[in-house]
Amino acid sequence: MGKLTAPAIVERALLIGDTEGLDAVTIRRLATDLGVTPMALYWHFKNKEQLLIGMADHLIANFAPEPADDRPWQQRLRELVEGLVRVLRAHPCARTVLEQVDQEDVPSYLTVWNEALGLTHAAGFADEECCLISKYLLHSAISIADVPVHFRPGHSDEEIAEIVRVKRLGLESLPADAYPYLVRMAGPMVDCPPSLYDSFGVDLILSGIETLAARRS
Repeated sequence: MGKLTAPAIVERALLIGDTEGLDAVTIRRLATDLGVTPMALYWHFKNKEQLLIGMADHLIANFAPEPADDRPWQQRLRELVEGLVRVLRAHPCARTVLEQVDQEDVPSYLTVWNEALGLTHAAGFADEECCLISKYLLHSAISIADVPVHFRPGHSDEEIAEIVRVKRLGLESLPADAYPYLVRMAGPMVDCPPSLYDSFGVDLILSGIETLAARRS
């Protein structure tokens, strides 16, 4: 193979994490998959912690917020959240990776975070409120991107239908006197289309921010 690069390492690590889980991502496993010695990887990442930071940075690096323009802050903030959800959705292990690193060590995350702070400031919030809102907003985007497991890439339509059927029956079989609403809403609980899952989640978060902003003004 050609010269080993940091992007090649993190892309392989993300592939393993997506398909087998993050515990399967080890220096030894990566070295084997890439056809190199473990020492070759240490030139780029001295330990698993640095590798995870590299993976987190790579996850978000493909998303660059649009430069500041004259559009309303509400529109730009929605674009920010939807863009972040979109790039993270491509990797099932994204949420686990981001939960295991100090996000302040991830340059691409800092770029998105800084943009969120600027937009909430433009909405008229005080600095302390901007800090809180930006944190809740970005963590919400990460959670929305973590779509229910049966809708993740890799499942056929038939497999998805069977997973949904089993989950629905599991909820419907609960004691109705103890869990009346879980039984009643078993269908939409497990079979919410990903597009609705995303759009409703983003609407829910942003409507709260917009309501607070209106009160401030």
